[in-house]
Amino acid sequence: MATTTWVIDPTHSEVQFKIKHLVISTVTGSFKKFEGQAVTENDSFENAQVSFALDVNSIDTNQEQRDEHLRNNDFFDAATYPQITFTSTSLTQKGGDYKLTGNLTVKDVTKPVTLDVEFGGVANDFYGNEKAGFEISGKINRKEFGLTFHAVTEAGSIVLGDDVKLSASVQLIKQKEEVAA
Repeated sequence: MATTTWVIDPTHSEVQFKIKHLVISTVTGSFKKFEGQAVTENDSFENAQVSFALDVNSIDTNQEQRDEHLRNNDFFDAATYPQITFTSTSLTQKGGDYKLTGNLTVKDVTKPVTLDVEFGGVANDFYGNEKAGFEISGKINRKEFGLTFHAVTEAGSIVLGDDVKLSASVQLIKQKEEVAA
């Protein structure tokens, strides 16, 4: 059966996370470099094989000192584990949207996660490229992935929450089929 490969268009996609700071406010960050694809068996994205990789060194919270701390051994240990990866095990349709289940690997910990996927539709751009849009969201517990850094203020407030909200706005480009000569 013929398959179609769709790759992430990084200029029209973004990956963000949110975490509670001091339990009273939220810090938002993003990863500026990432890649991924979906391989489908037909025009539907149901049961597509999805893979994704984030460049840990591209983390950006708009505060360089915090970003450096996130890259070091207290958190992501980017020198040893330069990527966060996701590989799907299922993509099932629920109405017009999807549930994406797969294995997320952060550092040396791999765990199953399920993400909500809102399908935005398919359209052609000015250059004739077929594109598909998705809004992806979910939540993980950072400590389950080895991100166990813990600090308490002098007044006893917890510095970081455990839950991390994930969100991605992704635009995929349908790859042109190669014709054998």
